[in-house]
Amino acid sequence: MIPESFIQDLLARVDVVDVVGRYVQLRKGGANLLGLCPFHNEKSPSFTVSPTKQFYHCFGCGAHGSAITFLMEHTGTSFPEAVRTLAASAGMTVPEENRSPRQQQESARRKAEESRHTQVLDAAQAHYLKQLRASPAAIRYLKQRGLTGEIAAHFGLGWSGTDRHGLSHVFPNYEDPTLVESGLVIESEDGRRYDRFRERIMFPIRNARGSLIGFGGRIIGKGEPKYLNSPETPLFSKGHELYGLWEGRQAIRQEGQVIVVEGYMDVVGLAQQGIANAVATLGTATTPDHVKKLLRTSDKVIFSFDGDGAGRRAAWRALQACLPVLRDDIAIRFLFLPSEHDPDSYVRELGAEAFRACLGDAVALSRFLLDELASRHNMNEAEGRASCLHEAKPLLAAIPECALRVQIEREMAKLVQLTPEEMSQILAQQPAKPFAPAAKPAAGEAAPGPGPAGPDHDGGHPDMGYDFAGHDFSDIPADEPDYADYGHFPSQGGASAGAGGGQRAGGKPEWKGKSDWKGKGDWKGGKGNWKGRRDNDVGGFEGRRTMPSLAKRLLGLLLAHPELVDSMGDQQLEVIDHGPHLGLVRDLIMLAQSSGARHVGALLEAAEPDSDLATVLKGLRADVLSQEDLPDPQTEWDDALRRIEFDSAKLEMAKLAAAGLATDEARKRYLELSSRLAVLKGAGIR
Repeated sequence: MIPESFIQDLLARVDVVDVVGRYVQLRKGGANLLGLCPFHNEKSPSFTVSPTKQFYHCFGCGAHGSAITFLMEHTGTSFPEAVRTLAASAGMTVPEENRSPRQQQESARRKAEESRHTQVLDAAQAHYLKQLRASPAAIRYLKQRGLTGEIAAHFGLGWSGTDRHGLSHVFPNYEDPTLVESGLVIESEDGRRYDRFRERIMFPIRNARGSLIGFGGRIIGKGEPKYLNSPETPLFSKGHELYGLWEGRQAIRQEGQVIVVEGYMDVVGLAQQGIANAVATLGTATTPDHVKKLLRTSDKVIFSFDGDGAGRRAAWRALQACLPVLRDDIAIRFLFLPSEHDPDSYVRELGAEAFRACLGDAVALSRFLLDELASRHNMNEAEGRASCLHEAKPLLAAIPECALRVQIEREMAKLVQLTPEEMSQILAQQPAKPFAPAAKPAAGEAAPGPGPAGPDHDGGHPDMGYDFAGHDFSDIPADEPDYADYGHFPSQGGASAGAGGGQRAGGKPEWKGKSDWKGKGDWKGGKGNWKGRRDNDVGGFEGRRTMPSLAKRLLGLLLAHPELVDSMGDQQLEVIDHGPHLGLVRDLIMLAQSSGARHVGALLEAAEPDSDLATVLKGLRADVLSQEDLPDPQTEWDDALRRIEFDSAKLEMAKLAAAGLATDEARKRYLELSSRLAVLKGAGIR
C-alpha cells in the first residue's frame, strides 16, 4: 500500500518533462514543449508537455496525465511499478502503510503464487525452444508455412515434443500442483498426469508488459482441436488478452492502426510479410475488454475475418462488443477476405501489398451494421422494415451519445423509409434497452450465431438489461436475496431509515460482525487481488449480471465516505464475501486499503484500467460528486452489513432445511444460524 501523501510528494519532486523526454524528442514551443505523440501515429506534433502544470496532453488522440500515468501507458507498467520507478529516479524510498495480518498474508500469497507460475512458464518456454531446435519435423512445418528463423525467434515459437510426460524432464517434481494450476499439466480423475501440449507448435502469450502468461499450441498433424490455449489461470484470461500485442506494439504505433485476426498463424504470417501490426483473439469471441485494450493502442481498428459464414458471425459478435465503446474520434472497420482465404494464406499467395489494398477497402462499422440488419429482413415491405427497426433498437441503444450515433440513426431512418423526426419519435416512445451480449460459451461449445436480437439468438433478448458499459446480468436466481428494496439505505444522501422503512431504535449499536462462518470465506476471485475481474466466486461480479441495487449503494457510500475503509476489519470483509454479487465492493475496499487512495480520482488511477471496478467507478463518479453527505455513514454501513448477514443466514438455513438436517453437524449449524438471526432481529433487522 503506497500512501497517497507519498504519491503527491513524488509528483512534486519529479519533472514530467524529464520523464517524457526519455521516450519522446521534445522541443520548445512557447511555455510548453512539443513532440510527436507516442500513443498514436502522427506527422506533425500535437503532443505537449507542460512544465508548470506538470502534465502531458495530446490534442490528436486525447492522451493526458501525469508522470506516473505516462509510465503506465507508455511502458505498460502497473501503478505501483511506475511509482517505484519514479521514486528510485528521485532517490526516494517508497513507504508501505501498516497492513493487517490478513492483508499481509494475502499480499504475500498472491506474490508467491504469481512468482511460482511465472517461473514454471519461463522454464517450460525454455524447454519448448530447445525442443524446436531438435525437431526437424517442426522446423519443416514452419518453413512450409513460409516462416524464417528470424520471425520464429521474434515470436518465441517452440515445439512441445511428442512425449506425454515431456515436462517431467524439466520439473523433477512432476507432482507439483503449480504445474496443473499454470495449465501446463492435466491431472485426470484417477490422479494420473500428462502434458497438456503435445505435437504442437508453441506460441508464447505475453501480457502488455511482456511477461509470459500462457501458451497457445497449433497441432501440425491430424488431431483436434487444431488450436489449444492454456486454461484460465491466475495469470491468464483469454477474454482479456490479445496474442501479438506485445510483439507488435511498435508497428501498431508506426502504422497508426491495429489489425485483429483470428489465429496465431495469421499474426505470425502477416509479420513475416512485413505487416507486423496484427493481433489475434485467443480462440474466443471478441469481448468488450478486448476492444478497450485495442483502443488504448490505436484509434483505428480493423477486424479481418474470413468471408464465409463463420467469419461473418465472428465479425457480428465483434461489432456488438464495439458498440458500447464507440466514440467520434475512433474508426472501427471490417475486412472480409474471400471464403477460401485467411489472412495468412492470402498474404502468402498474393503478397503484402494486395493485403494492404484490401485494408483500404475495409467496411466501416456503421455500414456493416446497417447492411447486416437489412440482409435479415424483407426491406421491400412495411413488415420487414418494421422488424428491421425492432432488431436495430437495442443495438442503437448500446451506442453512447455521440455524433456517430446520430449519423447511424439517420442512416437507419433512410433504410426503413422514415424521416429523422419520425425515427426519433419512435425511439423515444419505446426506448429500447441496449442489447445483452451473448453468454460466453462453455468449454467445448460452439459460439452462437449472429441471428437477430431475439431470445434464441446471439443478440440476446431485446428486453434484457445492459448496464455498466457492457455488463448485463439480468438472470439473478430467484433463490438469492433481493436487495432492491432497501428502504433504510439511501443512495443519494438524506435521512437514514431503519430496516423495513422505520427509524432504527437504540441509537447506533456497535458493529458485532460475525466471526463463526463455516462456509467458504476466503476471497479467491479473479487473480486473487482487487485489480482482477470477479468471475464465478462467492460474492463475485459475474459476466452476465446487472449489479444489484445494494452493490451500487455500498459502492456509492464508500466513495462518498472513504473514511469507512479505515475502520474495516476481517469480520466485515467476511460478511461481504457471503453477500451475493458484492465482489466489486470487496475489490474497492481492498484497493483503497492497499493503495491509500481516498477519493474517486485517485482510486481510478490506482485501479487496473480494463477491470470491472474501473468501469464502475467511472460510472458512479458523477453521482458521488453530486451526493450529499449522510448524517451518519457508519450507521448506514453497519445496517447494510447486518442485512447482508441476515439474508445470508436465512438462505443457508433454508438450504439446510431442504436437505433434511440429516446430520448432527447440519442440525448444530442450523441452531447457530437461528441464534444469530435472533440477535440481528434484536438490532432491528427483519
